[in-house]
Amino acid sequence: MTEMLRKAVGQRAPLPPQRREPDDQAGRPSGATGARAGQADAASKPVSMAKVRDAFFDNAKYLAIMLVAMGHAWEPLRDGSRAAAALYIVVYAFHMPAFIIISGYFSRSFDMRKDRLQRLITGVAVPYVLFEVAYTLFKRWADDDPHHPISLMDPWYLTWFLLALFIWRLTTPLWKILRWPLPLALAIAVLASVSPDIGDDLDLQRVLQFLPFFVLGLCLKPRHFKLVRNKRARIAAIPVFVGALVFAYWAAPRMNAAWFYHRDAAQELGAPGWSGAVMTLAMFGCSLVLVACFFAWIPGRTMWCTALGAGTLYGYLLHGFLAKGSRFGHWYDHPWVHTPWGMVLLTLFAGAVVTLLCTPPAQRAFRWAMEPRMTWAFTRDPARRGWIPN
Repeated sequence: MTEMLRKAVGQRAPLPPQRREPDDQAGRPSGATGARAGQADAASKPVSMAKVRDAFFDNAKYLAIMLVAMGHAWEPLRDGSRAAAALYIVVYAFHMPAFIIISGYFSRSFDMRKDRLQRLITGVAVPYVLFEVAYTLFKRWADDDPHHPISLMDPWYLTWFLLALFIWRLTTPLWKILRWPLPLALAIAVLASVSPDIGDDLDLQRVLQFLPFFVLGLCLKPRHFKLVRNKRARIAAIPVFVGALVFAYWAAPRMNAAWFYHRDAAQELGAPGWSGAVMTLAMFGCSLVLVACFFAWIPGRTMWCTALGAGTLYGYLLHGFLAKGSRFGHWYDHPWVHTPWGMVLLTLFAGAVVTLLCTPPAQRAFRWAMEPRMTWAFTRDPARRGWIPN
């Protein structure tokens, strides 16, 4: 009987090669393929990843995170400098929308597949918990506030983005099946801007008011980015940015910059409810124009800073300790900081710090918190255990 089975197997036509999904993160052959196949796969993996990765988006993420750090450095200077206030307003009008649009664009393939859910947990949810606790402990120590509570329901400072990204990405399959996702997201953002009863739990005001930018990213295709990546768009972006700076200089003493944070309803900002709807739609349009101008000036070639684009979330979360530490330590009480040269040096310092925090050494040092493997926390696929249940 055994001999007959052996002959039958030997005469069978060979099976076609197994098809693997392009974004499979396993990257390892099965036990039957041998070590040589694994070495060939490992050797070809960096080449394929380099071909897939677009330098334009890495450059855009790096420059956006630079503007985030610079904006935080300018915040305490606004009261004494109208120019700093104008720069702050212009940057805050588009830097987070640009970051969120890119996040939405790269979330288009998200579904409820197991490996993607695992990456969502290890790359977003776990860092949120760790940094929310770390920021709270830092505030207790540096700000002499021992009673500041640890609350995962009320994110403090920069951690709101991780919580928002977690919620947005979980809802991605729903937005992908809708016929008109962007108008619906705008309607939700408008309703949030006139609903002060939402409260601070999960920072839902920001989650809902920034939602249209994420949904827009989900709807974009590569051809849409190419529309602004040409010489005419770059030339047109110059007068737009100049006009935005002139308007911001005029509006700085007249406008509440908290509108750009999208964390409060209109009534909480002392404005009538109807103004929340008007401001939400107007600011969405203005932000899109400035984001398009920003993208127009992003280089599409590989540069010295391109590799740093993969570590922007490191720079975003880690620079917050220095930004808040400068307030707790009263660094801005020194008069020289408020001089023109002091502002320039402070801007350069903020850019240098966030650049260092995006580098590979910083990524390796903090990967345990930002990208933990956590294989122990998830069940393994039955096929990878070496047995198949009946």
